Amino acid sequence: MTTTMTKTVLEQARELQNEIVETRRQIHMHPELSFQEHETSKLAAARLQGLGYAVTSGIAGTGIYADRGTGKTVAIRADMDALPVLEKSTASYRSKIDGVMHACGHDAHVSCALATAKILSRESLTGRIRMIMQPAEEDVDAEGKSGARKMIEQGAMEGVSAVIGLHMDASIPAGKVAIQPGPVMAAADGFRIIIHGKGGHGAYPEATIDAVVLASHVIQAVQQIVSRRIAAVDPAVVTLGSIHSESTRGNVISERVELLGTIRSFNESVREKLIEEVHRACSVARALGGDFEADFEMGYPATVNDPAVTQVLRDTACELIGEENVITISPKTWAEDFSMLAQAAPGAFMFLGCEIEGDRRAHHSPTFDINESGLYLGTAILAETARRLLSR
Repeated sequence: MTTTMTKTVLEQARELQNEIVETRRQIHMHPELSFQEHETSKLAAARLQGLGYAVTSGIAGTGIYADRGTGKTVAIRADMDALPVLEKSTASYRSKIDGVMHACGHDAHVSCALATAKILSRESLTGRIRMIMQPAEEDVDAEGKSGARKMIEQGAMEGVSAVIGLHMDASIPAGKVAIQPGPVMAAADGFRIIIHGKGGHGAYPEATIDAVVLASHVIQAVQQIVSRRIAAVDPAVVTLGSIHSESTRGNVISERVELLGTIRSFNESVREKLIEEVHRACSVARALGGDFEADFEMGYPATVNDPAVTQVLRDTACELIGEENVITISPKTWAEDFSMLAQAAPGAFMFLGCEIEGDRRAHHSPTFDINESGLYLGTAILAETARRLLSR
Protein backbone atom coordinates (compact mmCIF):
# COMPACT_ATOMS: atom_id res chain seq x y z
CA MET A 1 0.00 0.00 0.00
CA THR A 2 1.55 3.28 -1.05
CA THR A 3 1.70 6.29 1.23
CA THR A 4 -0.56 8.20 -1.15
CA MET A 5 -3.25 5.50 -1.00
CA THR A 6 -2.94 5.27 2.80
CA LYS A 7 -3.44 9.01 3.11
CA THR A 8 -6.44 8.75 0.80
CA VAL A 9 -8.13 6.31 3.16
CA LEU A 10 -7.62 8.67 6.07
CA GLU A 11 -8.79 11.63 4.03
CA GLN A 12 -11.91 9.79 2.97
CA ALA A 13 -12.67 8.93 6.57
CA ARG A 14 -12.06 12.49 7.69
CA GLU A 15 -14.48 13.72 5.03
CA LEU A 16 -17.10 11.37 6.50
CA GLN A 17 -16.58 12.57 10.09
CA ASN A 18 -19.67 14.77 10.17
CA GLU A 19 -21.76 11.96 8.72
CA ILE A 20 -20.39 9.52 11.29
CA VAL A 21 -21.28 11.89 14.13
CA GLU A 22 -24.73 12.60 12.71
CA THR A 23 -25.48 8.87 12.39
CA ARG A 24 -24.18 8.20 15.87
CA ARG A 25 -26.41 10.89 17.35
CA GLN A 26 -29.44 9.70 15.41
CA ILE A 27 -29.00 6.20 16.82
CA HIS A 28 -28.25 7.59 20.27
CA MET A 29 -31.56 9.42 20.34
CA HIS A 30 -33.44 6.25 19.44
CA PRO A 31 -31.85 3.45 21.50
CA GLU A 32 -33.21 -0.09 21.38
CA LEU A 33 -32.65 -2.94 23.82
CA SER A 34 -31.16 -6.34 22.98
CA PHE A 35 -33.10 -8.24 20.29
CA GLN A 36 -35.32 -5.18 19.83
CA GLU A 37 -33.06 -3.21 17.47
CA HIS A 38 -35.69 -2.96 14.71
CA GLU A 39 -35.17 0.67 13.65
CA THR A 40 -31.39 0.53 13.98
CA SER A 41 -31.38 -2.60 11.84
CA LYS A 42 -33.58 -0.95 9.21
CA LEU A 43 -31.30 2.09 9.11
CA ALA A 44 -28.20 -0.08 8.65
CA ALA A 45 -29.85 -2.28 6.02
CA ALA A 46 -31.02 0.72 4.00
CA ARG A 47 -27.57 2.36 4.09
CA LEU A 48 -25.82 -0.85 3.07
CA GLN A 49 -28.27 -1.62 0.28
CA GLY A 50 -27.76 1.89 -1.03
CA LEU A 51 -24.02 1.21 -1.16
CA GLY A 52 -24.50 -1.92 -3.26
CA TYR A 53 -24.19 -4.55 -0.54
CA ALA A 54 -26.35 -7.68 -0.71
CA VAL A 55 -28.20 -7.59 2.61
CA THR A 56 -29.50 -10.60 4.51
CA SER A 57 -31.91 -9.50 7.25
CA GLY A 58 -33.62 -11.22 10.17
CA ILE A 59 -30.51 -13.00 11.42
CA ALA A 60 -30.90 -13.63 15.16
CA GLY A 61 -34.13 -11.65 14.90
CA THR A 62 -32.90 -8.13 14.23
CA GLY A 63 -29.38 -8.78 12.97
CA ILE A 64 -28.17 -8.42 9.42
CA TYR A 65 -25.12 -9.24 7.38
CA ALA A 66 -24.31 -7.58 4.11
CA ASP A 67 -21.87 -8.78 1.45
CA ARG A 68 -20.00 -7.00 -1.30
CA GLY A 69 -17.72 -8.89 -3.66
CA THR A 70 -16.91 -12.59 -3.95
CA GLY A 71 -14.20 -14.94 -2.76
CA LYS A 72 -12.09 -14.65 0.35
CA THR A 73 -14.21 -13.01 3.05
CA VAL A 74 -13.27 -10.50 5.74
CA ALA A 75 -15.99 -9.55 8.21
CA ILE A 76 -16.41 -6.25 10.05
CA ARG A 77 -18.70 -6.43 13.06
CA ALA A 78 -20.69 -3.76 14.92
CA ASP A 79 -23.12 -4.37 17.78
CA MET A 80 -26.35 -2.35 17.85
CA ASP A 81 -28.08 -2.72 21.23
CA ALA A 82 -28.52 -0.20 24.04
CA LEU A 83 -28.89 -0.67 27.79
CA PRO A 84 -31.81 -0.36 30.25
CA VAL A 85 -30.35 2.82 31.76
CA LEU A 86 -32.08 6.18 32.28
CA GLU A 87 -29.88 8.80 30.63
CA LYS A 88 -28.93 11.86 32.69
CA SER A 89 -27.84 14.33 30.05
CA THR A 90 -28.67 17.76 28.71
CA ALA A 91 -27.16 17.02 25.29
CA SER A 92 -29.34 17.80 22.29
CA TYR A 93 -28.97 14.18 21.14
CA ARG A 94 -29.93 12.58 24.50
CA SER A 95 -32.14 9.49 24.45
CA LYS A 96 -35.80 10.01 23.61
CA ILE A 97 -36.71 6.65 25.16
CA ASP A 98 -37.18 6.73 28.93
CA GLY A 99 -35.07 4.16 30.69
CA VAL A 100 -33.06 3.16 27.61
CA MET A 101 -29.77 4.66 26.44
CA HIS A 102 -26.60 3.90 24.56
CA ALA A 103 -24.36 3.78 27.61
CA CYS A 104 -21.50 1.81 26.08
CA GLY A 105 -20.86 3.30 22.66
CA HIS A 106 -22.65 0.82 20.40
CA ASP A 107 -24.22 3.76 18.56
CA ALA A 108 -20.70 4.82 17.57
CA HIS A 109 -19.78 1.25 16.61
CA VAL A 110 -22.64 1.21 14.10
CA SER A 111 -21.87 4.64 12.67
CA CYS A 112 -18.15 3.85 12.26
CA ALA A 113 -18.97 0.54 10.58
CA LEU A 114 -21.42 2.12 8.13
CA ALA A 115 -18.81 4.71 7.15
CA THR A 116 -16.28 1.90 6.72
CA ALA A 117 -18.71 0.13 4.39
CA LYS A 118 -19.06 3.35 2.40
CA ILE A 119 -15.31 3.71 1.89
CA LEU A 120 -14.96 0.06 0.88
CA SER A 121 -17.89 0.33 -1.54
CA ARG A 122 -15.76 2.70 -3.62
CA GLU A 123 -13.03 0.10 -4.08
CA SER A 124 -12.61 -2.78 -6.51
CA LEU A 125 -11.77 -5.40 -3.93
CA THR A 126 -9.98 -8.73 -4.39
CA GLY A 127 -12.49 -10.60 -2.24
CA ARG A 128 -15.65 -10.11 -0.21
CA ILE A 129 -16.42 -7.69 2.61
CA ARG A 130 -19.10 -8.83 5.03
CA MET A 131 -20.64 -6.24 7.33
CA ILE A 132 -22.11 -7.90 10.43
CA MET A 133 -24.59 -5.69 12.27
CA GLN A 134 -25.22 -7.65 15.43
CA PRO A 135 -28.03 -7.48 17.98
CA ALA A 136 -27.80 -8.25 21.68
CA GLU A 137 -24.22 -7.98 22.81
CA GLU A 138 -25.42 -6.78 26.21
CA ASP A 139 -27.93 -9.55 26.92
CA VAL A 140 -29.00 -13.08 26.08
CA ASP A 141 -32.30 -14.69 25.10
CA ALA A 142 -34.31 -17.31 26.97
CA GLU A 143 -31.85 -19.96 25.76
CA GLY A 144 -28.93 -18.02 27.21
CA LYS A 145 -27.62 -17.06 23.77
CA SER A 146 -26.33 -13.62 22.85
CA GLY A 147 -26.55 -12.02 19.44
CA ALA A 148 -23.11 -13.23 18.34
CA ARG A 149 -23.86 -16.84 19.20
CA LYS A 150 -27.18 -16.77 17.36
CA MET A 151 -25.71 -15.06 14.30
CA ILE A 152 -22.96 -17.70 14.13
CA GLU A 153 -25.57 -20.46 14.38
CA GLN A 154 -27.54 -18.83 11.55
CA GLY A 155 -24.61 -18.62 9.14
CA ALA A 156 -23.22 -15.12 9.53
CA MET A 157 -19.64 -16.39 9.88
CA GLU A 158 -19.70 -19.05 7.16
CA GLY A 159 -16.72 -18.66 4.86
CA VAL A 160 -15.17 -15.83 6.90
CA SER A 161 -11.37 -15.94 6.97
CA ALA A 162 -10.90 -13.02 9.42
CA VAL A 163 -13.11 -10.76 11.53
CA ILE A 164 -12.32 -7.32 12.94
CA GLY A 165 -14.14 -4.82 15.11
CA LEU A 166 -13.76 -1.99 17.56
CA HIS A 167 -15.04 -0.86 20.94
CA MET A 168 -15.26 2.69 22.21
CA ASP A 169 -13.11 3.26 25.30
CA ALA A 170 -13.82 6.34 27.39
CA SER A 171 -10.61 5.83 29.38
CA ILE A 172 -8.38 6.36 26.32
CA PRO A 173 -7.85 9.87 24.89
CA ALA A 174 -9.51 10.63 21.57
CA GLY A 175 -7.03 10.22 18.74
CA LYS A 176 -5.47 7.08 20.20
CA VAL A 177 -6.28 3.39 19.83
CA ALA A 178 -5.26 0.34 21.83
CA ILE A 179 -4.33 -2.75 19.83
CA GLN A 180 -2.50 -5.84 21.07
CA PRO A 181 -2.45 -9.60 20.46
CA GLY A 182 -3.67 -12.25 22.86
CA PRO A 183 -6.37 -11.93 25.53
CA VAL A 184 -7.85 -8.42 25.62
CA MET A 185 -11.16 -9.02 27.40
CA ALA A 186 -12.17 -11.57 29.99
CA ALA A 187 -14.46 -14.55 30.04
CA ALA A 188 -17.40 -13.75 32.33
CA ASP A 189 -19.44 -16.45 34.04
CA GLY A 190 -22.08 -16.22 36.74
CA PHE A 191 -22.75 -18.57 39.61
CA ARG A 192 -25.45 -19.22 42.21
CA ILE A 193 -24.77 -20.99 45.49
CA ILE A 194 -27.49 -22.25 47.81
CA ILE A 195 -26.35 -23.03 51.36
CA HIS A 196 -28.61 -25.42 53.26
CA GLY A 197 -28.69 -25.64 57.04
CA LYS A 198 -31.32 -26.31 59.71
CA GLY A 199 -33.39 -23.37 60.88
CA GLY A 200 -34.69 -22.61 64.32
CA HIS A 201 -35.06 -20.11 67.14
CA GLY A 202 -32.25 -17.63 67.68
CA ALA A 203 -32.37 -18.39 71.42
CA TYR A 204 -31.36 -22.03 70.80
CA PRO A 205 -28.59 -21.97 68.17
CA GLU A 206 -27.25 -25.33 69.40
CA ALA A 207 -30.36 -26.99 67.97
CA THR A 208 -29.77 -25.55 64.50
CA ILE A 209 -27.28 -25.56 61.65
CA ASP A 210 -27.05 -21.86 60.92
CA ALA A 211 -26.98 -21.30 57.14
CA VAL A 212 -25.81 -17.70 57.63
CA VAL A 213 -22.75 -18.88 59.56
CA LEU A 214 -22.11 -21.57 56.94
CA ALA A 215 -22.38 -18.95 54.21
CA SER A 216 -19.89 -16.72 55.98
CA HIS A 217 -17.33 -19.53 55.96
CA VAL A 218 -18.02 -20.22 52.29
CA ILE A 219 -17.59 -16.52 51.46
CA GLN A 220 -14.20 -16.45 53.17
CA ALA A 221 -13.11 -19.57 51.32
CA VAL A 222 -14.32 -18.20 47.97
CA GLN A 223 -12.43 -14.94 48.54
CA GLN A 224 -9.19 -16.89 48.99
CA ILE A 225 -9.42 -18.69 45.64
CA VAL A 226 -7.53 -16.10 43.60
CA SER A 227 -4.85 -15.44 46.21
CA ARG A 228 -4.22 -19.07 47.15
CA ARG A 229 -5.41 -21.33 44.32
CA ILE A 230 -4.60 -19.36 41.14
CA ALA A 231 -1.07 -18.57 39.98
CA ALA A 232 -0.06 -14.95 40.43
CA VAL A 233 0.75 -14.66 36.71
CA ASP A 234 -2.81 -15.66 35.72
CA PRO A 235 -5.29 -12.78 36.04
CA ALA A 236 -8.59 -13.81 37.63
CA VAL A 237 -11.50 -12.29 39.52
CA VAL A 238 -14.06 -13.88 41.82
CA THR A 239 -16.79 -11.59 43.14
CA LEU A 240 -19.73 -12.37 45.39
CA GLY A 241 -22.18 -9.56 44.77
CA SER A 242 -25.31 -10.71 46.57
CA ILE A 243 -26.29 -12.63 49.70
CA HIS A 244 -29.88 -13.39 50.72
CA SER A 245 -30.99 -15.22 53.85
CA GLU A 246 -34.35 -16.95 54.04
CA SER A 247 -34.82 -15.33 57.44
CA THR A 248 -35.87 -11.69 57.72
CA ARG A 249 -35.74 -11.49 61.54
CA GLY A 250 -32.87 -11.23 63.96
CA ASN A 251 -34.18 -14.01 66.21
CA VAL A 252 -34.82 -16.54 63.43
CA ILE A 253 -31.91 -18.71 62.33
CA SER A 254 -32.09 -19.29 58.60
CA GLU A 255 -31.94 -22.70 57.03
CA ARG A 256 -31.17 -21.37 53.54
CA VAL A 257 -28.90 -18.67 52.11
CA GLU A 258 -28.43 -17.75 48.46
CA LEU A 259 -25.18 -16.28 47.12
CA LEU A 260 -24.74 -14.79 43.66
CA GLY A 261 -21.40 -14.05 42.04
CA THR A 262 -19.25 -13.77 38.95
CA ILE A 263 -15.87 -15.09 37.84
CA ARG A 264 -13.59 -13.46 35.24
CA SER A 265 -10.65 -15.13 33.53
CA PHE A 266 -8.50 -14.92 30.42
CA ASN A 267 -7.88 -18.52 29.44
CA GLU A 268 -9.88 -21.74 29.54
CA SER A 269 -7.66 -23.58 32.04
CA VAL A 270 -8.04 -20.78 34.62
CA ARG A 271 -11.75 -20.60 33.86
CA GLU A 272 -12.12 -24.32 34.60
CA LYS A 273 -9.94 -24.01 37.71
CA LEU A 274 -12.10 -21.19 39.11
CA ILE A 275 -15.25 -23.26 38.72
CA GLU A 276 -13.58 -26.23 40.41
CA GLU A 277 -12.36 -24.06 43.29
CA VAL A 278 -15.76 -22.45 43.89
CA HIS A 279 -17.17 -25.95 44.32
CA ARG A 280 -14.30 -26.82 46.66
CA ALA A 281 -14.90 -23.68 48.75
CA CYS A 282 -18.57 -24.57 49.09
CA SER A 283 -17.67 -27.95 50.59
CA VAL A 284 -16.89 -26.08 53.81
CA ALA A 285 -20.65 -26.04 54.36
CA ARG A 286 -20.76 -29.85 54.34
CA ALA A 287 -17.81 -30.10 56.68
CA LEU A 288 -19.79 -27.99 59.18
CA GLY A 289 -22.94 -30.10 58.95
CA GLY A 290 -24.82 -28.35 56.17
CA ASP A 291 -25.06 -28.78 52.42
CA PHE A 292 -24.88 -26.72 49.24
CA GLU A 293 -25.86 -26.48 45.59
CA ALA A 294 -23.73 -24.60 43.06
CA ASP A 295 -24.86 -23.75 39.55
CA PHE A 296 -22.89 -21.90 36.89
CA GLU A 297 -24.19 -19.87 33.98
CA MET A 298 -21.45 -19.88 31.40
CA GLY A 299 -21.19 -16.48 29.78
CA TYR A 300 -18.94 -15.06 27.08
CA PRO A 301 -15.49 -16.62 26.60
CA ALA A 302 -12.37 -14.49 26.70
CA THR A 303 -11.76 -12.23 23.71
CA VAL A 304 -8.42 -13.35 22.28
CA ASN A 305 -6.86 -11.38 19.44
CA ASP A 306 -5.27 -13.54 16.76
CA PRO A 307 -1.58 -12.55 16.44
CA ALA A 308 -1.48 -12.42 12.63
CA VAL A 309 -4.72 -10.45 12.17
CA THR A 310 -3.77 -8.17 15.04
CA GLN A 311 -0.42 -7.42 13.43
CA VAL A 312 -2.16 -6.26 10.26
CA LEU A 313 -4.55 -4.14 12.32
CA ARG A 314 -1.75 -2.62 14.39
CA ASP A 315 0.55 -1.96 11.41
CA THR A 316 -2.32 -0.25 9.61
CA ALA A 317 -3.12 1.93 12.60
CA CYS A 318 0.53 2.91 13.07
CA GLU A 319 0.81 4.00 9.43
CA LEU A 320 -2.46 5.91 9.50
CA ILE A 321 -2.29 7.76 12.81
CA GLY A 322 1.32 7.36 13.96
CA GLU A 323 2.92 4.73 16.15
CA GLU A 324 2.81 7.07 19.16
CA ASN A 325 -1.00 6.97 19.00
CA VAL A 326 -1.23 3.18 18.96
CA ILE A 327 -0.91 2.02 22.54
CA THR A 328 -1.11 -1.17 24.59
CA ILE A 329 -3.22 -1.47 27.71
CA SER A 330 -3.85 -4.10 30.35
CA PRO A 331 -6.48 -6.68 29.38
CA LYS A 332 -9.94 -5.57 30.49
CA THR A 333 -12.15 -7.61 32.78
CA TRP A 334 -15.10 -6.49 30.70
CA ALA A 335 -16.62 -9.28 28.60
CA GLU A 336 -17.68 -9.11 24.95
CA ASP A 337 -19.35 -11.62 22.65
CA PHE A 338 -17.04 -10.58 19.82
CA SER A 339 -15.06 -13.36 21.51
CA MET A 340 -17.37 -15.92 19.89
CA LEU A 341 -16.82 -14.45 16.43
CA ALA A 342 -13.08 -14.59 17.08
CA GLN A 343 -13.43 -18.29 17.87
CA ALA A 344 -15.29 -18.87 14.61
CA ALA A 345 -12.52 -17.15 12.58
CA PRO A 346 -9.22 -15.43 13.42
CA GLY A 347 -10.16 -12.05 14.84
CA ALA A 348 -8.82 -8.78 16.18
CA PHE A 349 -10.59 -6.21 18.33
CA MET A 350 -9.31 -2.70 18.99
CA PHE A 351 -10.27 -0.03 21.51
CA LEU A 352 -10.97 3.41 20.05
CA GLY A 353 -10.21 6.31 22.39
CA CYS A 354 -13.15 8.61 23.16
CA GLU A 355 -12.30 10.16 26.53
CA ILE A 356 -13.90 13.52 27.23
CA GLU A 357 -10.86 15.37 28.52
CA GLY A 358 -11.31 16.44 32.12
CA ASP A 359 -14.66 14.63 32.40
CA ARG A 360 -14.09 10.93 31.83
CA ARG A 361 -17.41 9.07 31.67
CA ALA A 362 -17.98 5.56 32.99
CA HIS A 363 -19.37 2.95 30.62
CA HIS A 364 -22.85 1.68 31.54
CA SER A 365 -23.52 4.80 33.64
CA PRO A 366 -26.43 7.27 33.19
CA THR A 367 -23.96 10.04 32.30
CA PHE A 368 -21.97 8.10 29.70
CA ASP A 369 -20.97 10.03 26.60
CA ILE A 370 -18.01 10.15 24.25
CA ASN A 371 -15.61 12.55 22.61
CA GLU A 372 -16.66 12.15 18.97
CA SER A 373 -13.64 13.87 17.43
CA GLY A 374 -11.72 10.68 16.65
CA LEU A 375 -14.53 8.51 15.28
CA TYR A 376 -13.26 8.80 11.72
CA LEU A 377 -9.97 7.22 12.81
CA GLY A 378 -11.78 4.01 13.72
CA THR A 379 -13.45 4.02 10.31
CA ALA A 380 -10.16 4.55 8.47
CA ILE A 381 -8.35 1.80 10.39
CA LEU A 382 -11.15 -0.72 9.86
CA ALA A 383 -11.41 0.02 6.15
CA GLU A 384 -7.68 -0.16 5.43
CA THR A 385 -7.21 -3.27 7.61
CA ALA A 386 -10.04 -5.08 5.81
CA ARG A 387 -8.50 -4.21 2.44
CA ARG A 388 -5.08 -5.46 3.51
CA LEU A 389 -6.49 -8.68 4.94
CA LEU A 390 -8.21 -9.38 1.63
CA SER A 391 -5.05 -8.81 -0.37
CA ARG A 392 -2.74 -10.55 2.10
